[in-house]
Amino acid sequence: MRSIVVGLVAGAAILQNQAALPATWLLALLLAAAILAGCWTRFLRHAALRSVLLFSCGLVLGFSWTGLLAQRALSEELAKEWEGRDITVVGTIDSLPYYFEQGVRFNFAVERIVDAAREEGEAMPTLPTRLALSWYSAFRADEMQAVGRVQPGERWQLTVRLRRPHGNANPYAFDYEVWLLEQGLRATGYIRPDQRAAVKNQRLDDFVPGFRNVVERSRAWLRDRIHDALPDKDYAGVIVALVIGDQRAVSQSDWKVFTRTGVGHLISISGLHITMVSGMFAALVLALWRRSFFTRANLPLMLPAQKAAALAGASMALVYVLLAGFGVPAQRTLYMLTVIALAVWFGRITNVSHVLCAALAVVILLDPWAVLWPGFWLSFGAVAIILFASAGRTRIVSENGTAVHKWTSGLRSATHTQYVVTIGLIPLTMLLFGQFSVIGPVANAIAIPLISFLVTPLSLAGSVLPEPLIGWTLGAAHALVAWLASVLEILSETPAAVWSAPVPSWWMFLAALAGMLWLLAPKGWPVRWLGFAGLLPLFLNAPLHPKDGELWVTAFDVGQGMALLVETEQRRLLYDTGPAYSTESDGGNRVILPYLRARGIGKLDAVVVSHSDNDHSGGALSIMEEIDVGTVYSSLPEEHAIVAASHLHQRCVEGQAWEWDRIQFDMLHPNAESYESVKWKPNARSCTLKITLGEHSILLPGDIEAAQEAALVDGESERLRSTVLLAPHHGSGTSSTPSFLNAVQPEIALFQVGYRNRYRHPKAEVFERYGRLGIRRIRSDDSGAVTMRFGQALEVSEYRTEHARYWYGR
Repeated sequence: MRSIVVGLVAGAAILQNQAALPATWLLALLLAAAILAGCWTRFLRHAALRSVLLFSCGLVLGFSWTGLLAQRALSEELAKEWEGRDITVVGTIDSLPYYFEQGVRFNFAVERIVDAAREEGEAMPTLPTRLALSWYSAFRADEMQAVGRVQPGERWQLTVRLRRPHGNANPYAFDYEVWLLEQGLRATGYIRPDQRAAVKNQRLDDFVPGFRNVVERSRAWLRDRIHDALPDKDYAGVIVALVIGDQRAVSQSDWKVFTRTGVGHLISISGLHITMVSGMFAALVLALWRRSFFTRANLPLMLPAQKAAALAGASMALVYVLLAGFGVPAQRTLYMLTVIALAVWFGRITNVSHVLCAALAVVILLDPWAVLWPGFWLSFGAVAIILFASAGRTRIVSENGTAVHKWTSGLRSATHTQYVVTIGLIPLTMLLFGQFSVIGPVANAIAIPLISFLVTPLSLAGSVLPEPLIGWTLGAAHALVAWLASVLEILSETPAAVWSAPVPSWWMFLAALAGMLWLLAPKGWPVRWLGFAGLLPLFLNAPLHPKDGELWVTAFDVGQGMALLVETEQRRLLYDTGPAYSTESDGGNRVILPYLRARGIGKLDAVVVSHSDNDHSGGALSIMEEIDVGTVYSSLPEEHAIVAASHLHQRCVEGQAWEWDRIQFDMLHPNAESYESVKWKPNARSCTLKITLGEHSILLPGDIEAAQEAALVDGESERLRSTVLLAPHHGSGTSSTPSFLNAVQPEIALFQVGYRNRYRHPKAEVFERYGRLGIRRIRSDDSGAVTMRFGQALEVSEYRTEHARYWYGR
């Protein structure tokens, strides 16, 4: 069984890394062949050969099954011609709504199409069955008050504008497109306000019966009760996460502390919590069933108490997992407990490793996209490491032993388990995140008992108790969380709280994995301390950087905004920082910082913020809070928050120049006099930087427009000539004039634009102008992040091409 399950996981992982899906008939043929071959292995007597064949069957089975599910998921799609057009639909609120400053987000199950903005003779569109919608209050000041609070299970008539699934594509960043595919959300969009829609948005029914709607409405009821009992409390979002698994109300600042201290796994419905609640309920039912609930029913004669307890425990686990939103760690625990319950029910002894493999198989068969997320590997990896390290370490504690002896034995066991998990997950944590929490064992020693045995029971009980008990119980839980958060904040601020390094290569990971297994091997294994040698490559891993005489430039895909990382042999400069997407999310913390951490980059020698527009400066503060920044160059006013946060700030002024590692940096715009004038918009003062390496150069002009382009051409047009041009103002209609392009004469033009952005950048006529001049055009919404390596030649790679996946553009 273990061989076939390992193969199943490997096959699913291989399929998820494919650029295109095999044909459906081929996948079906492979699936049938794998099943038949697996049945045939029963007749093999050679154990080693049988294991190899079972692994191979599992590999093909996982690959073909995952491919068929992917084909089915991709079969629903929104036609391109229906993007951005009004469509009126009727359906139900299909998820727990998330309220944020600008409005509300929720999933919507489409029942029927009422109307659509069709041209004469055009057929009605075909829509996916589930949509991810946003309802923004910014369209009108009282929009949210007029709409009211949407609730799961309500039926609504809404006029929407949709687009196909699309997300930013960057190395080491979250893949929004595959997340949508996994969730079954095949289009995203927003709701049109009443005054702009042909048909009024309105609620048609308060509740539509259905299993999913009942679950989601129950989760919403519990969330509302918690927020009502803890109004304006800092950690109400943590209590909500522990009760229903909704982590969206936990602030980014709190997540930063939880991540640095390694306790983030506890701020949700974890496997430990599910097991604890299930065990407590099973124990309660066992005690009551043995006593026939204090009646004369003789229930144990009808059904053994152990079976009743197993059924009760598994049922409670299912209820709790449903409330958790069915996350991978919760699924893993549910399937494990279900297998154990079945073993008890049928009287079969169950091997723990078989339980783990059964849970693993069920997760893959139901959700093969789980292999793409860190939680899957960390969740199952932690259990596997504990099982491996526990072999040969079983200790028998006499029932007649003293309470102190039992307590110390339990403490030793818990300490050993924490040590095993900490050491055992280092290779995997470094591969997934490029860092691990050094202070984690200490933080978890405090947080695990507090959260598991006090906060979680109080939160669960309090969420269903009547007034005034709910206020007292949840208030006590919140007070404990607040105390814990204060302790964790102190721990997170210690200098060595987190150790970071570049994400390891595969050989480094495998060496570390082998060393870790050697180190945690059972007693009697020779010289276990030699396992530390396998971890050395992780600790000695140094960041990659350009060689002498090379220049690397990475243009990030930040949506409608600009952000480029410039690297020389020993220095790094960031030109613009991307947009702010919300009050807590921006191009800095969503795209740039994950990339820098994965690369092991902990310092920027300079940051250039071209001007104050949000799409260029929105991520600056997030970056400056997280890593060391040398000099900040900008055209910002002195009172700007970015200027105030800078250790060293200089205004961008024409004539500024410096040299790093034989690479020349020249500031071409703005001139000093422009700062004294009040007539110029921020765009007009965009810092324009040219970077030159031998015969190659790149020109970064920010959002300058026609007047500034003309001034640069009238000055010294020869100095504008560059190999690569970052299209001014994202290719707007007020920039990229013919005279400017003729002066620059670029071979490549980069357009950093958002997919279907509201400004419609780049303008069609401007984009065609570049094409007529024979310039290679690269758009970030099509290509994702773009990496350019300047040396003897110029090498260009596009992330969506180099890292092609079958869901891109689908």
